[in-house]
Amino acid sequence: MVNRGDSFLSEVIKQIKSKEAKSFVRSELGFHLKEAKRMWVEKGFDYQEAERKAVNQMGSPIQLGQRLNKLHQPRVDWWMIFLMVIIMGLSFLPIISLWSTGYSDMSHFLSERIFLVVLTAIVVLGLMMYDYRKLEKHGWLFYSIGVVILLVINIFPSVYLNGEPMIRIIGNNFLRSFMALPFLFLAGASFMNNVNLKVWHHCILFLFPLYLLLSIGNFSVSFIYISMAFVMLWWSKLDKNKVLVMTVVPLIMLIIGGLYFWYNLKEYQLDKILAWLNPENYPDEGGFIYLTVRELLSTAGWFGTSGIGEFTHSAHADFVLVSLTYNYGYLFAIVLVFILSLFAVRMMVIAHRIHGQYAKLLLVGGITIYVVQFVYNVGMTLGIFPITSISLPFISYGLMPTLFNTFLMGIVLSIFRRKDLTFGSV
Repeated sequence: MVNRGDSFLSEVIKQIKSKEAKSFVRSELGFHLKEAKRMWVEKGFDYQEAERKAVNQMGSPIQLGQRLNKLHQPRVDWWMIFLMVIIMGLSFLPIISLWSTGYSDMSHFLSERIFLVVLTAIVVLGLMMYDYRKLEKHGWLFYSIGVVILLVINIFPSVYLNGEPMIRIIGNNFLRSFMALPFLFLAGASFMNNVNLKVWHHCILFLFPLYLLLSIGNFSVSFIYISMAFVMLWWSKLDKNKVLVMTVVPLIMLIIGGLYFWYNLKEYQLDKILAWLNPENYPDEGGFIYLTVRELLSTAGWFGTSGIGEFTHSAHADFVLVSLTYNYGYLFAIVLVFILSLFAVRMMVIAHRIHGQYAKLLLVGGITIYVVQFVYNVGMTLGIFPITSISLPFISYGLMPTLFNTFLMGIVLSIFRRKDLTFGSV
């Protein structure tokens, strides 16, 4: 005998186009049918009659399937796609700025940027189509990969750039501590959604990578990692008393470590801090770059000027906002900062609409990582923060920082695409 419930479900599923939605609807609708049958059985009906009543209660399978297909169809966040297209177009401007200064090897930068834009499109679209929920069960794997990257860099560095140990892979591509961050980000979202982990588990899981990052000496990545972890922690559904403990204990250890670092500063490290605070007192040493940036910005005007001279060595990287402001003016800089701000605003809007806890943790963690990079780079340009190696998202030249921010936007698009895969009243 054909099962009425199975026939009903099959007819409903035929009306749904999305494979993910088919699986979800079959599971959820099957649960509701089971509950309805149980209710009729408790009222004294036999199993077959209870099943018939439960199916009839659901209405027409074709109409129900069509409504569910409309409700649960995958979505595309066209606003985010539009922002990505705009910012990828603007990412060519630093290369144009280099060209205007007479830089000789423009074909190299141009070909790399075109390759990166194509790769960015592939990564974004690929992640959008991938179901982000499958990542949650691999938290330990991601954590292990992130820790192994940091351990390998600590133990087997092959080159030092600006004092930071790295491992050369091919040509000018290096294994850097920054590459551990996406794995630690995914692991953190998974761990903080795991109610079985105890307070001391979370503390150890957080502190060990932080210790490795501080050992490497990359304080910018350490700062991003700390900010990400604490924001995700306070957005988690963990008991707030436990969260408070997990916040206070690492903070005390960081304060102690900071005091130890301060009282054991080497002379060149102290000079860097003093040069940031009073660059005029160090015009030929650490303060030179602060004074140069200040001078370039002061002469930029609303519509810019031309020829950035001696600053071209980093005009396309960490100081890209300086070079763009100098070449295109304050008005362009304001527009660029506004466009980059829209990424954060859009992610916040999506986070507000999402109810799944794992998705929300990914979004708030991603927002934190993006905003810290963005705000710090702008603040560094204005002299508010000390100069360090934090890029301006999507605009600064560099494969890994761009791909990492692309990865964050791909996760956002994946979450948005599946935001309606929740069973509601139909």
